[in-house]
Amino acid sequence: MDDLAISRAAELKPIIDIAKDLGLGEDELDLYGTTKAKVHLEVQERLKSKPDGNYVVVTGITPTPLGEGKTVTTLGLSQGLNAIGERTLTCIRQPSLGPMFGIKGGGAGGGHAQVAPMEDFNLHLTGDAHAVSAAHNLLAAALDSRIYHEDRLTDDRMKRLKLTRLDIDAASASFNRVVDVNDRALRDIVVGLGAANGRPRETGFSITAASEVMAVLALSESLADLRARLGRMVVATRCSGEPVTADDLGCAGAMAVLLKEAIKPNLMQTVEQTPVFVHTGPFGNIAHGNSSILADRIGLKLMSDGYVVTEAGFGADCGLEKFYDIKCRTSGLLPTCIVIVASIRALKMHGGGPRVVPGRRLHRDYREENLTLLEAGLPNLEACLRIAGQFGAPVVVAVNRFPSDSDREVEMVAAASRKAGASGAYPSEVHSRGGKGGEDLARGVVEACRKPAERRFIYEISASIRAKIEALATKVYGAGRVDFLPEAEKKMKFFESNGYGDLPVNMAKTHLSLSHDPLLKGAPTGFALPVRDIHLSAGAGFLYALCGEMQTMPGLPSVPAFMHVDLDEDGEIVGLS
Repeated sequence: MDDLAISRAAELKPIIDIAKDLGLGEDELDLYGTTKAKVHLEVQERLKSKPDGNYVVVTGITPTPLGEGKTVTTLGLSQGLNAIGERTLTCIRQPSLGPMFGIKGGGAGGGHAQVAPMEDFNLHLTGDAHAVSAAHNLLAAALDSRIYHEDRLTDDRMKRLKLTRLDIDAASASFNRVVDVNDRALRDIVVGLGAANGRPRETGFSITAASEVMAVLALSESLADLRARLGRMVVATRCSGEPVTADDLGCAGAMAVLLKEAIKPNLMQTVEQTPVFVHTGPFGNIAHGNSSILADRIGLKLMSDGYVVTEAGFGADCGLEKFYDIKCRTSGLLPTCIVIVASIRALKMHGGGPRVVPGRRLHRDYREENLTLLEAGLPNLEACLRIAGQFGAPVVVAVNRFPSDSDREVEMVAAASRKAGASGAYPSEVHSRGGKGGEDLARGVVEACRKPAERRFIYEISASIRAKIEALATKVYGAGRVDFLPEAEKKMKFFESNGYGDLPVNMAKTHLSLSHDPLLKGAPTGFALPVRDIHLSAGAGFLYALCGEMQTMPGLPSVPAFMHVDLDEDGEIVGLS
């Protein structure tokens, strides 16, 4: 059966019963039909005296463009923990409609380890992404409107309207609008055309997941914190060089109103009735790529005698590092175990295997046993274990097993993992077998969670921006040095002189290599990492350094996934994957 058929065949509980099993009351929910609900933030007050449960984060090795099954493993591990009698809740990101209708497909997991109903999960859910789009685009409109009216209003008229002249430098207004579909034609546009429509200027669109508003939502700790963070968002500078914020534009309050419901985590379940919080979906390059702090915090209190399993998007060098240095630094939460997902095919690719291209049949080297190629790719796994080991929690390796993987190949990966310092390494067959296929992995995670865990960061928050970037480049990526381009040098001075030097740094680089170059596979070392520019996400609370061209608006392939999506004669959705 395909994923949609498996989802529809699953025996699901009414979501109110899932909530009851968690210890949530009906008055602490907003129901969205029978299969999903929003959880009130006030539940935190009731649960505040409870201890936190075990906090397990799932990341991966450097993947192929196909992905290596982190979400499948995250959900399957949760089901496996339940199968061995442990109370468990999963926290994952909400998927974007862009990749859903593009080439990647949905983000619900897959096979017998997925969130259900998968069509609800992948299509709109409770509308959070649309609320983010509305709030973001309101701010973009407010910026252009203010530029337009200040061009036309006299100082006396401004005073009568109780407006302070912001004297915005229109050339600095680089705040893109967003939409939750892939549309390359919107990457670069011109607004303000026509005599009555303001100053013409170049701008563009990003996908909604790339919105700073989405990152703000994910890192907010309360409704009041959300409102304050929105107000700090910087959208331009004045001609004097001072930043222009959403509060300066009088827009942050209305943005918070639009996000008042979106800040509540969404409750769903897996095909095996394991509870799942689905909340926020920040972009994994220019943002931290993790689900919300609020979902994790509520989940850990509800699972005070159990486990919360969450996913750090991308690999150990990107997703896991940002999970610790940005998300955990903000939340103060202590992970008790790290799970690294590895696949045989990705390690063969790192060993020099043929190119992996989405939509094309895998070369036979990936479909047949090849121990030589696999062994050559093991340094990538070893490097990811080295990275994970710096954060202070025990590390377990999950070998996401595909049907073509041989026993000898799986054992080679497991042996290399243990030799490189993993607490344990286990094959995972959750895609085909659900929770039963993850029981050994689950037992390994339970054992690892009994070991001591610390929370360590790669850099001190008080270090200079330059020192933070150099620490990430050398300690995480394996670079020999960092080459700062002139624009990056200028921005570092500007941000530090304007009070933004103490923010964490989010490195915007490819997820397809430990380096900045997606063609450098394996575990490259000694390379020069270029930093061409640095941008500010003041509301989210981090800087992001560009180590290459970052595309925030994907395009559609020649045969996009939406061409297969339709309604059948009974009005049922078909073609989702």
